[in-house]
Amino acid sequence: MELEVKSLGGTSAGSITVSDEIFGLEPRTDLIHRVVRWQLAKRQAGTHKTLGRSEVTGTTKKFVRQKGTGGARHGNRKVPQFRGGGRAFGPVVRDHAHDLPKKVRALGLRHALSSKAKSAKLIVLDDAKAGEAKTKAVREQLAKLGLSNALVIDGAEIDANFGLAARNIPSIDVLPIAGINVYDIVRRDTLVLTKAAVTALEERFK
Repeated sequence: MELEVKSLGGTSAGSITVSDEIFGLEPRTDLIHRVVRWQLAKRQAGTHKTLGRSEVTGTTKKFVRQKGTGGARHGNRKVPQFRGGGRAFGPVVRDHAHDLPKKVRALGLRHALSSKAKSAKLIVLDDAKAGEAKTKAVREQLAKLGLSNALVIDGAEIDANFGLAARNIPSIDVLPIAGINVYDIVRRDTLVLTKAAVTALEERFK
């Protein structure tokens, strides 16, 4: 598969041949969905907690006599029926992460990349560098490319000026190639890869 390479200014900068095994697959939404669920579950804090019956402060003494009150029979103030009592079957601190095979995660990433390529939402840049950390200048450059909601993936390191300028622009994310993931690809409208990122991806899936 051959893709056009553009400069940050919006002009053409040649073309690049990419692997069909990475960018030319028929996208499977079920695989992408599995990986996204795995990512979100893994990052969920799981710190939600309520006090159970054994954890609240209160007396265990029988506070009403067994018969003659006209009410229910109670022997403990800490039961869930009473205000301030323990929660029945409440949430507890736990890890929400679940296992997902490494091959499925890698395949999900390839299908996410292929889905962007198939829907013409993939742009390859010559490089992503800025002369100075000015948000206005970078915003204007991205506007020439028609980008208002995008994920920009660079090589091993992000250009410092470009990263500083782009982080102030809403709906624009910038990540190094090590941080590429299915969820961030899916949540943004357009995927922007530099030539260094494409090379790194092809080496990774070789």
